[in-house]
Amino acid sequence: MTEMAAQEYWVAEEEEDTQKGKYLTFSIGKEIYGIEIKYVTEIIGVQPITEVPELPDYIRGIINLRGQIVPVMDVRLRFKKEFKEYNDRTCVIVIQFENIAMGLIVDSVEEVLSIPDADIVSLPEIKQNTNRYIKSVGKVDEEIKLLLDCSKLLTEEEMESLAEI
Repeated sequence: MTEMAAQEYWVAEEEEDTQKGKYLTFSIGKEIYGIEIKYVTEIIGVQPITEVPELPDYIRGIINLRGQIVPVMDVRLRFKKEFKEYNDRTCVIVIQFENIAMGLIVDSVEEVLSIPDADIVSLPEIKQNTNRYIKSVGKVDEEIKLLLDCSKLLTEEEMESLAEI
């Protein structure tokens, strides 16, 4: 390996390590959720949303983010909670996974937390095929943070239809 290639590899590995165990937490109602910081590209206020016909209700539409068209999902609606009017605390967390950029509309953003692997446990299996969005549970002091699995927020079919927008 050349010195330059070795240095690039080391820098990439170091960047990965700085994000390991870090989660951006946000609220939906009274619950606090977390998403791995490596997926988060930015946090913005609610932008004007253009509705697109024939999308599921929880996909509110698309926004123009500096020339990039980004679909936005209302996480409340995705989790089958009642719609809540957007206010000054409502945020859009822009995430990037599997070459798809998506905005997640949340009630409010809380903080970035470091949660060691030792404090992350699997979600108890309550009923088959439920809680597919939750990857694990983070224990922070006496509180519980529900950690999301970005890849499960959309089905493959939904990802394909959004990629066509």
